Amino acid sequence: MTIGYHASHEQFSPSQLLTYVQLAEKAGFNAVMSSDHFHPWSENDSQSGFAWSWLGAAMQTTSMEFGIVNSPGQRYHPAIIAQAVATLDDLFPNRLWIALGSGQALNEKITAQVWPSKEIRHARLEESVQIMKRLWAGETVTHYGVIAVENATLYTKPLSSPPVYGAALTESTAAWIGTWAGGLITVNQDTSKLHQIIRAFRRLRPNGRLTLKLQVSYASTEEDTIEAAWISWRNNTLGNELQAELALPELFDRAGLHVAREHVKKHVLTSIDPSRYIDAIHTYFEMGFDKIIIHNVNRQQEEFIAFMGKEVLPFIKKTT
Repeated sequence: MTIGYHASHEQFSPSQLLTYVQLAEKAGFNAVMSSDHFHPWSENDSQSGFAWSWLGAAMQTTSMEFGIVNSPGQRYHPAIIAQAVATLDDLFPNRLWIALGSGQALNEKITAQVWPSKEIRHARLEESVQIMKRLWAGETVTHYGVIAVENATLYTKPLSSPPVYGAALTESTAAWIGTWAGGLITVNQDTSKLHQIIRAFRRLRPNGRLTLKLQVSYASTEEDTIEAAWISWRNNTLGNELQAELALPELFDRAGLHVAREHVKKHVLTSIDPSRYIDAIHTYFEMGFDKIIIHNVNRQQEEFIAFMGKEVLPFIKKTT
């Protein structure tokens, strides 16, 4: 089992995150997953570092594997993402994987292009994936569709084909991802929904890899865990359809004012009890997730990393 630390560029500066991933490795985490936003979820206590610059520094100063969540097609041309992945693989062989999704207006509308329908976004993503795979394989690629590329060749190719995951929150998206991705990544939610997502993906990818992003809130007291999660993460529990359409952090802040603390608790594991974390990790591992990325959604990163290193990770290693 791989237990990873989530590096949230929307919440912390690149320099802070560099410190946090170094602490995470010392604490016993063996992977990192990086977000890739242009805008944060909120105007409050927010950051917006460029994840691809940060990855070079973070991978140089640690020895863990890294993943990045990315949405090619509007803000990024897929040929540029293919080049970025190939460069990092040349520098840090077999340590990078990429999780791809159809994106959110929050980040993509900065190009002043029309934010397309979900159907077009899906078609754009699928074409982007195929373009990247062909470039990584050494082809010269010309393609005219939702995405256009002409005579593109990577002269620095990856040493091996990078693992590609698709991001899914629903059964229907998971089934579609099974047609083009070797792995699936999702977030913690109702276990019956997770089983449906897994089954849908594995109908086409019976040996496909499964990754879970586990959203938690650790603080000094049980009450603080709930309050801290509500302050930092309520804007990210509005539902995927709405979150895909809101274009500015201030709009998320307005919508988040109506989110109750009990609603946040349904999306975030809020606890200071190590057994809650250990049990959750074991449950998801038994469901088939071999990579679990843990995101402490509040501001208490150093305290969370120390807690995991002392109270949780040693016991996971002993029992799996």
